[in-house]
Amino acid sequence: MSRPTGRVLTLLELLQSGGTRTMAELADRLGVDGRTVRRYVDQLIDLDVPVEAVRGRYGGYRLAPGYRVPPLMLSDDEALAVLLGLVAGRRTGLMTTTATASETAAAKIRRVLPERLARRLATVLESLAFTEPSGEFATPDAGVLLTIADAVRHRRPISIRYTDRDGRRSDRTLHPYGLVAHSGRWYVTGTDPGIGEDEDRTFRLDRITDARTLPGSFEAPAGVDPARRVLSGFATAAYRHEVTLRIHGTVEQIRARFPAGVASVEDPASAPVTDPATERWRHVELRAERLDWLPPLLAALDRPFIIERPDELRDLVIALADRLATRARAHGDQEEGPAP
Repeated sequence: MSRPTGRVLTLLELLQSGGTRTMAELADRLGVDGRTVRRYVDQLIDLDVPVEAVRGRYGGYRLAPGYRVPPLMLSDDEALAVLLGLVAGRRTGLMTTTATASETAAAKIRRVLPERLARRLATVLESLAFTEPSGEFATPDAGVLLTIADAVRHRRPISIRYTDRDGRRSDRTLHPYGLVAHSGRWYVTGTDPGIGEDEDRTFRLDRITDARTLPGSFEAPAGVDPARRVLSGFATAAYRHEVTLRIHGTVEQIRARFPAGVASVEDPASAPVTDPATERWRHVELRAERLDWLPPLLAALDRPFIIERPDELRDLVIALADRLATRARAHGDQEEGPAP
């Protein structure tokens, strides 16, 4: 898009934001002089955009009341942001008064998009799985996201340039199965054929600086569930501490404090599989860099539990219990002072 044409569209966007814009303000925002602003206004009028000149001390230019510009002009990034916002709102319960509002809005946007962009955005929405409602998502590069989504849909291998959590950079080949949005992050899951087809790999999209489609295709495992694979990967990732617990309760009660992305919950190997809603002893395993957050979590769970390992966690739980007991026995007439 040429610079003069781009400035005319910028002028239109400024006027659409409402109110009267002074000549000085428009000239400053567009980086031109007043004569050029008037020429741009004339171009908008030639396009049947009703720009009004307002005279007087607070004069300038404004759009005629009630005017709305019919064409929808969105860049790739803007269209992707709008459609993903609508989908996320629908899947997390954040929507307008009717359940169909976000769907009809998305349909209207798709109808006015160029076919190429509409097709690529459709691959993103078809490839995306949500695990649970969460906060603001880290934003991946739009080009990377579109390339990976296309590879997921058509089962094509990709080459990615990745930076891990320790800052090490590497070039990887990936057979991507799906895209997953989880807890404010975007992930792609699949296998690295250079390591082994049976080893799952999960990569954060905001750490991928380049993604390219490679020749050929691959077969995904039957019944693959990208969201479940990402969550199980978090629960079994290598960390400093390996924690094994036995907790008495239903699966729902345990999951209230130990979600799938944190821990695995299973019946004992020697016991028959039972209804998840039945209260019984269950194995809970997780990995963690630190243990200090676990004692308050176990206290809040309020279910019988046994710590199988590590001993350090047992010591931390006993210390927390001692502190709580000491404070609970404190008398109300005790001299107030700074908390220990």
